[in-house]
Amino acid sequence: MASRRTDSPMHARLMESAAHLLALEGPSGLSTRKVAAAAGTSTMTLYSHFGSMPELIKAVVDEGYARLADEFERAPRTDDPVADLGGIFAAYISHARASPDLYVVMFGSASLGGYRSTPDDLMRTGRYAYDYIVEAARRAVEAGRLDELAPVAIAAQIWTALHGYVVLEVAGYYTPPDAGIRNVLRPMMLNLVIGLGDSRESALRSSRAWFPHDQA
Repeated sequence: MASRRTDSPMHARLMESAAHLLALEGPSGLSTRKVAAAAGTSTMTLYSHFGSMPELIKAVVDEGYARLADEFERAPRTDDPVADLGGIFAAYISHARASPDLYVVMFGSASLGGYRSTPDDLMRTGRYAYDYIVEAARRAVEAGRLDELAPVAIAAQIWTALHGYVVLEVAGYYTPPDAGIRNVLRPMMLNLVIGLGDSRESALRSSRAWFPHDQA
């Protein structure tokens, strides 16, 4: 796992301020003066921490993926790999809820204008977080619960489904959010796991461990 980029409270505050301005106003709202003012510091402090605005935006994206990887790291590992997928789902949701501005910036839901990284750069940045999902998928395949597809292909489907749901939740389309998990995300992921090869009976049994606090 990559190390965290946050090395001081001010460093973190500058990144949070930049992420919030990007989420709120887009790149037109991003200037050294605005970011520094939002963080309660000077432009000189911003430059001493990051050197340039592109470096600050890169740090914002890196921090988002580092926090997501931290959430994945805490997900449980048991002898039921399909039940453990619920920990991946919950970690992803937890990250988006805790850091919504970082989330929309790191996945491009907020326009970055000229600060946009290339797709290859983003994949390199986020690869270590993505690998947690790949490993969870690999365990389910090796246990004979999911079809013998490449785990990376299974992980891509899981991430795509999670991201689609989270974008709508962050935008406020599911109110209250826990009802969205119960009525949309949980059945969607159950259907996905069954479609990927698990039996309905086994998937239902394992899915009881998913989002235990959000079940009806």
